[in-house]
Amino acid sequence: MSEDWLVNGNGDCVALPLDELELPQKPYRLYRFLTELEDILDTVADDRDRIRAIAPRVRKLLTSSYWLQMQFVDPPNAPGWSVHFLYEDCDFPLTVQMVAWLPGNISPIHNHATWGIVALINGEEKHRFWRRSPTLEYPNRIELVSERIFVPGDIIGFLPDTIHSVEPLGCEPTISFNLYGVTDYSQRFEFDSMTHTAKNF
Repeated sequence: MSEDWLVNGNGDCVALPLDELELPQKPYRLYRFLTELEDILDTVADDRDRIRAIAPRVRKLLTSSYWLQMQFVDPPNAPGWSVHFLYEDCDFPLTVQMVAWLPGNISPIHNHATWGIVALINGEEKHRFWRRSPTLEYPNRIELVSERIFVPGDIIGFLPDTIHSVEPLGCEPTISFNLYGVTDYSQRFEFDSMTHTAKNF
């Protein structure tokens, strides 16, 4: 059974209660989805509330517009992943993309420095969640909090300070619908849990 989740900067992954949206009689198209998202972003300032409002629309979009689920690029062996942008507009504060990963690849430990929503469409992914645990000697020290395996139909919301890594599981590529707000790249980092260091990502 698919579920909705929210992950915060402490590495907590909690079930996200959402209002169910009825499927429309006609397809819920990408342009309508983007218009509704723009209205939400204009009226809802809190990232947690934004995710709660947007996540059911992501589910409605993917359920209603099946063609979107095929809009990915087969990932090459190197680097082992691919990104296909579904929508780009320099004046629109969103990144909408399909991401495909080959098993055997693990992402760096990172944050996104913006809110985000990932809907898993195919395959399974193990996400490890971390939190900052600074010391005087290592101000960028992090510690592992938990891990969870997500399956098709799961939707995960991330707050800007969420730190995670992603590992595709099984024998087939994982495919996900990824949606992000405006990234503050000065605050987006790749973390090294062994050396307790961080660099811009």
